[in-house]
Amino acid sequence: MEQLKVMTIFGTRPEAIKMAPLVKKLKKDDNINCIVTVTAQHREMLDQVLDLFEIKTDYDLDIMSDQQTLVDITVNVLKNLETVLNKEEPDLVLVHGDTTTTFIGALSSFYKQIDIGHVEAGLRTGNKYSPYPEEMNRHLTGVLTDLNFAPTINNKHNLLKENVDENKIFVTGNTVIDAIQEIVKENYKFDNEKLKDVDFDNNKVILLTAHRRENLGEGLTGIFKAVNDIIKSNRDAEVVFPVHLNPKVRKTAYKHLGDNKKVHLIEPLGYLEFANLMNKSYLIMTDSGGIQEEAPGLGKPVLVLRDTTERQEAIQAGTVKKVGVNREKIFKEADLLLNNKQEYLKMAEAINPYGDGKAVARIIDYILFHYKIKGVKPEPFQVD
Repeated sequence: MEQLKVMTIFGTRPEAIKMAPLVKKLKKDDNINCIVTVTAQHREMLDQVLDLFEIKTDYDLDIMSDQQTLVDITVNVLKNLETVLNKEEPDLVLVHGDTTTTFIGALSSFYKQIDIGHVEAGLRTGNKYSPYPEEMNRHLTGVLTDLNFAPTINNKHNLLKENVDENKIFVTGNTVIDAIQEIVKENYKFDNEKLKDVDFDNNKVILLTAHRRENLGEGLTGIFKAVNDIIKSNRDAEVVFPVHLNPKVRKTAYKHLGDNKKVHLIEPLGYLEFANLMNKSYLIMTDSGGIQEEAPGLGKPVLVLRDTTERQEAIQAGTVKKVGVNREKIFKEADLLLNNKQEYLKMAEAINPYGDGKAVARIIDYILFHYKIKGVKPEPFQVD
């Protein structure tokens, strides 16, 4: 039987992390010819993940440029993908999540009348500018998608509310849990010299990440002032902050946190070290979307430094708590988790709503079922 030609398209580190276990398993399936295309919307951070998971690309558009705008990314991906799609003519294109690469990958495929599969479909905040531009990238990709791989039942319900045909939606769990299970090790030793100085055994280490566009300026200032308040009130607390490369983030971070000896400002980490840093941390404070899914898989409470979140099932399950960027609220919630063991365990031991490490298998089995290569429809993911 002729193989099904499946092209994966991704371009940023978060996409690569979540697509990596899927790409690896697609490559091993005898029924599938997997073509890997990357846009390199991120360059260095993307390459780190490709190296970590030992993924070789078939096409690298290498579009990243200094101080690139959303228009730059859009135009360059659209123009370059046309050549690749014309040459390969895949049966199915798989995109992931909510980046500009995701939307333009779907749009390019639509122009060629190629089937589109959206991995991590159905996330919504309801506010088109939060997160920006990701929320609209999700919506626009969803309009074009033929196969919606929704991580959770909530994501499926979001799609149904938008009148997506239920037969085009399949609940899989999130592939990031597959990725985390592959690389996190309890005996992991850090290569980063600054992390070797962090007392994970005796102190309560808080992992901080903050970089979102909507938090630049006053938002970051509120976050960083709260961090200083937390350290001042908790002698056994330390903070590790891998500082984003955005100059605006770095300037604000070093202004407010640079002189605090219990705040470790370090350079961005590769995903292997970052995932294991999450595992060794006591608490995570972040404005990232993906970490809200990853941390519950490791039993780590998360305070979300955003006013909106598309991970509502994490809120409902109690694995994360939304605190925004208000200095007093951040301090109050962090201080509670650092000093109240019962409240901490309530979050740390909550059931992970995002998956069981079998999302990749479900996606591939469903693709093979959809294209009538396998006759049995797989069972969807559901939280016990």
